[in-house]
Amino acid sequence: MAAAAGGKVARFGARQVKPILSLDTVEARRRVLNLYKAWYRQIPYIMLNYDIPLQEKECKSTLRNIFLKNKYVTDLRAIDLLVMKGQMELVETVNIWKQKTHIMRYFKDVTKEEKPTDFLSKFYDGHE
Repeated sequence: MAAAAGGKVARFGARQVKPILSLDTVEARRRVLNLYKAWYRQIPYIMLNYDIPLQEKECKSTLRNIFLKNKYVTDLRAIDLLVMKGQMELVETVNIWKQKTHIMRYFKDVTKEEKPTDFLSKFYDGHE
């Protein structure tokens, strides 16, 4: 019985998994671009609500880098999951369900300050 079932799988190939939202790559791309545009439009309001100490240009470049990080994902289910997570993050951010520290995690690389190296700089910063 098990051998017969194994033969069917071999004949018909690998089992196809149903997509979550998108039926093809064109639709997935459209969803990603719509999410990017929604985040892009909300950046000035997010900066105002959370009092982010950065320029709008820096926030927009960070947004672009976050989206480019997942540029090479090709699996439709993975793309759909990433889009859904991005939409949830956007809703939580816009509704101010997050705190400033949660938002500032996205800007870790932008706000990184160099550690002082000479004695006076360390002294002024309060390091030993």
